[in-house]
Amino acid sequence: MLKTIITITLITILSACTTTDPYTGEEKVRKSVKYSAAGAVVCGLIGATRNSTSARNAAAGCAAIGAGVGAYMDHQEKELREELEGTGVRVVREGDQIQLIMPSNITFNTDEYLIKNEFYDTLDSVGKVLYKYKDTQLDVIGHTDSTGNDEYNMTLSQRRANSVASYLENRGIPGNRLSVIGMGEGQPIADNNSAAGRAQNRRVELYITAVQG
Repeated sequence: MLKTIITITLITILSACTTTDPYTGEEKVRKSVKYSAAGAVVCGLIGATRNSTSARNAAAGCAAIGAGVGAYMDHQEKELREELEGTGVRVVREGDQIQLIMPSNITFNTDEYLIKNEFYDTLDSVGKVLYKYKDTQLDVIGHTDSTGNDEYNMTLSQRRANSVASYLENRGIPGNRLSVIGMGEGQPIADNNSAAGRAQNRRVELYITAVQG
């Protein structure tokens, strides 16, 4: 009986929180509502099928499920950090966006855009998590240092970003989730006057952004 009530409640919540796409006329449930409502149902079933102590212990985890997009990204961040520990890829979190910073010394040989063979396993780990968390948009951005002329650096950065995006797509990430941008030398994160600074500037970044709607 309780399961039936919870299911009816979910349908009511989702029906009340739909929006209509102005282009297609299709009704869509806002993702933040979908996550929260689904979490409520799961937690309700846990409480209905376990004793009171188990239900209380489950409540803490259920609170995270019901928190919406933030919790969705929290879980994704946690899995990425676990998968990428010790690989040299930095994981940075800002709000509902996760950034992966891939330095060129582990991704590409100097002045090349073909991915190093030893980096395949790392990208496989990234792809495994991205495939699981489908409600995100992915921006792959290539950067270079200031060595060489602007046009050459722009082309190299675009090709490196394309290489990463193509590899992820070949691992099952839909192309419509991927945007590829080459920034050349235009966005340094360190001083190009030193070898150490130039090494930091040669990088590919992957921005993982929650799809709101």
